[in-house]
Amino acid sequence: MSNTEQQSSTNTSENKGLQALKTLGNFLDIDGWNPQYLEDKQAYKINFESEHGRGLAYAQIFTDIEQFLFYVMMPFKIPEESRNTIAEFITRANYGLRVGNFEMDYEDGEVRYKTCIDFGGETLTNGYIKNTMYPGLKTMERYLPGFLSIVYGGKTPEEAISVLEE
Repeated sequence: MSNTEQQSSTNTSENKGLQALKTLGNFLDIDGWNPQYLEDKQAYKINFESEHGRGLAYAQIFTDIEQFLFYVMMPFKIPEESRNTIAEFITRANYGLRVGNFEMDYEDGEVRYKTCIDFGGETLTNGYIKNTMYPGLKTMERYLPGFLSIVYGGKTPEEAISVLEE
């Protein structure tokens, strides 16, 4: 591939990525999320109300590699003494999940649920955005009681999973 072809390919990819960022912003506005744009991260911060209280999520486009990542944040950080137990719970929960996965930062106890799509060479549509976001929101909502039952209720990961996955 010549330098001109490489540059053209990179520009096309960057243009698709920038278009995806615009599409994401429009979708979030139209869908009623009232997003806050974080220019330095090419991401949108989203505050929302859920069954379990207030929530926070981030919708991010990596324009250069054409990927959309959606993170739903746990509304509290896991205390240090509970992190190993929560790591087991996350492993057990992730095993059966079809879309996305839980992640935990062992340093500060932050837990998030991540869904993503690589739209390389394709157009990111409202349908793809919705199908990336909503499963993440629903999964966090479904599993949040399990996290709470372990950290504050003394349940084991096995007990918490069995109640959630019945």
